[in-house]
Amino acid sequence: MTARPLRELVEEGWAAALEPVAPQVAQMGEFLRAELAAGNGYLPAGQNVLRAFTFPFERVKVLIVGQDPYPTPGHAVGLSFSVAADVRPLPRSLENIFTEYGKDLGYPPPATGDLTPWAERGVMLLNRVLTVRPGSPASHRGKGWEAVTECAIRALIARRQPLVAVLWGRDASTLKPMLEGSDCVSIESPHPSPLSASRGFFGSRPFSRANELLEKLGADPIDWHLP
Repeated sequence: MTARPLRELVEEGWAAALEPVAPQVAQMGEFLRAELAAGNGYLPAGQNVLRAFTFPFERVKVLIVGQDPYPTPGHAVGLSFSVAADVRPLPRSLENIFTEYGKDLGYPPPATGDLTPWAERGVMLLNRVLTVRPGSPASHRGKGWEAVTECAIRALIARRQPLVAVLWGRDASTLKPMLEGSDCVSIESPHPSPLSASRGFFGSRPFSRANELLEKLGADPIDWHLP
């Protein structure tokens, strides 16, 4: 991640939305450069760290909140839960998401784990923490990303446009107080990880429910179909 102005790294709407935390983003860039210098490395690759903010700010209708990037080298691509098209086997959480996707919507399993089409259609795939040390889950929590992603979520809410937040797991559910009193509505369930998917993620119908809520808010539904 090079030391470049925020407006050169993210979509213009997001550059304005994240301006209050631009110094924090720069500080995180310094942290990541220090991680590289120390031989620790980080994931995802530098050009993908802020990838969730490269899609139009004004078009976001659904927010899916993850925890932190996949710690397995080659998996994290800067969008929560998504992987590159050539990754096999899929991470277990993503397998479970696709199982629920099929049961909820009746679609066949997607050919790859690349969720970029969702991001292009107004689904923000945002991790609360945007980087991780390879092989060390949660290693960058508490380093400063939380302030950046909280600013992003508050900016989405402040637009006063239809927004559905999909909160999977305990970490994501801590965002609910931020949503109260706003135009944003939320869908909560356990996390799709193998440890909790059978406790209520399966059968939660997040995709169809998000579309039902969007239509109630007067917005067009999301086309969830993946190739």
